[in-house]
This record gives sequence, C-alpha cells and structure tokens, in this order.
Amino acid sequence: MTNPLPHSLRSDARDNRERILAVARTTFAEQGLDVAMREIARRAEVGPATLYRHFPTKEALVTEAFREQMTACTAIVDEGLADPDPWRGFCLVIEAVCEMQAQDRGFTAAFVSAFPHAIDFAADREQALGKVAELARRAKAGGKLRPDFVLDDLIMVLMANGGIRTTSPAAAVAASRRFAALLIQGLRAEPAAPPLPPPVRLPPAVVT
Repeated sequence: MTNPLPHSLRSDARDNRERILAVARTTFAEQGLDVAMREIARRAEVGPATLYRHFPTKEALVTEAFREQMTACTAIVDEGLADPDPWRGFCLVIEAVCEMQAQDRGFTAAFVSAFPHAIDFAADREQALGKVAELARRAKAGGKLRPDFVLDDLIMVLMANGGIRTTSPAAAVAASRRFAALLIQGLRAEPAAPPLPPPVRLPPAVVT
C-alpha cells in the first residue's frame, strides 16, 4: 500500500498527517521506537484508523518521521569523508553521530533497526555505512585508527551510547560527548595496544 503524497491530500487530511508526524518525531525522540501506534494516535488526537490510513505500518511512520535526520546523518558522514585528514574526519563522525543520538533517541533506534519494506531507508543507511567503512579504511591506512576496528563496532557504539540515561537533554549531550571522547581514545592506534576480542555480528532489530 502506497502512502498518499501530502500535496494530494485534502487540507484536513494533510493537517492530520503533519500532526501525526510531529507527534511521532517528538515521542520517538524522547522514548525510542517502543511507543505503540495507538499512543501516537492518542497524542496526535486522531483515531487509530486515521493513523493507519496515512501510515499502514510503524516502519512507514518511522521512515517518514526520520527522513530529515537520515539526510543530516548522511551529510555528517560526507563531511567526515571530505576531510583531508581521515582520522580527524572519522573522529568528527563519531562525535557528531553520538551527539545526534543523545538529542534524538528515536533516530538511532531506527538506524540500527530492520525495516524489511522500507527500501529507501535501508538503502540510505547502507550508503552511509559504506562511506563510514571507506573513512575507516583511510584512517587505518594512515596509521591512526586501530587495524582491528570493524563496521559492526560502530553499531555497538550506537547501542552503548543509546543506553546513557540522564536527568536532562543537556546532560545527555554532555555525557555523550564524554563517551565519544573515551571511545576515540580506545580506537586510536597505538604500537602497544593489545588486540580486541573477536568482533560480533550484531543483527538489526526488526520493528513491528
């Protein structure tokens, strides 16, 4: 089922759709993706039927709600990749993505989740991860990033950073910045750095 384009909707339907998206963005940012669709409908002051008419599945709602954040995430990775110093670019990506996550729990939960039918979202994610992999390769070649870093370590970083709980959004950002700084120190290549345990493949969580 294809969602109707916003410009093709009646004004009242368009207003409902925008209100649903605004509520979903706020709620997912605060609580992650576990919020029930009926709760989104209640907060948006629409009936469940109206919600499902616009967004038949939660993955459809999540994909649309985080479209702008995915664009911003891709821009961050592109900025890191464009830096002539690959290690500096890699650090920029780690710091910026961790801070983005601290400000919006929902986006990172979406990024590491599986959306079997959200082809565009999955393609954008794979493209971003591919660019991070290229940036990591360059940083390794320059001798700055430890050679045993693998892309799944980034997913593990996002999962760990997402577990930070604080009393305010500002505290969450501050804690995330410290976490990123500690992480970067651990990822820096050092002659005497002991090897890491074997990497673990972390499958995405399926959102229903």
